[in-house]
Amino acid sequence: MIATPTKWETVTLQLPGDLNLQVTPEQFAAIAAVNPELKLERTATGELIVTPPTGGETGYRNIRIAYFLVKWIEEEGGNGIAFDSSTGFTLPNGANRSPDAAWVSIARWQALTPAQRKGFVPLSPDFVIELRSESDSLAKLQGKLQEYIDNGTELGWLIDPQQQQVEIYRAGQGVEIVVNPSQLSGETVLPGFVLNLRRVWS
Repeated sequence: MIATPTKWETVTLQLPGDLNLQVTPEQFAAIAAVNPELKLERTATGELIVTPPTGGETGYRNIRIAYFLVKWIEEEGGNGIAFDSSTGFTLPNGANRSPDAAWVSIARWQALTPAQRKGFVPLSPDFVIELRSESDSLAKLQGKLQEYIDNGTELGWLIDPQQQQVEIYRAGQGVEIVVNPSQLSGETVLPGFVLNLRRVWS
């Protein structure tokens, strides 16, 4: 029997690179609740992933991407809800993921209960963006984007400033790689949304 602590203490946890820490959904929720400053994810097999804070350039690019997404919603009638990188989603396969930016249609959002909206959002977003930082493994990010698509996401962008390219993931289609694009279109998923990448690359 595991005793429930009555008082939480903050500790610094360091794990060897080859060690996988497995947690249940309940344990993950508890860990996330007492570590709000950390970006935590959990794979479908229960592996805990702790992502370090981003550097200045990545943080700057992240907030600019979020700004353009929110601006489209607020000023151009984008009919949905935008989320930043601190938002957790529980995918249908059981994984807990936090994309760098995400969008959910208003119909899907309104179909959730108030309790579901307050916790980890129990769905895979309609649209996701992952922005690669210098410490990110490209292969792991590619797997993450494919996981979103496999769980119901319609459109996903893997933006890689290091190679000046974007991988576009679409439901039911192969991955498209675009080298040094000046802009990206939300296509039929986010009609009218255009991300000016020149203002993200710089």
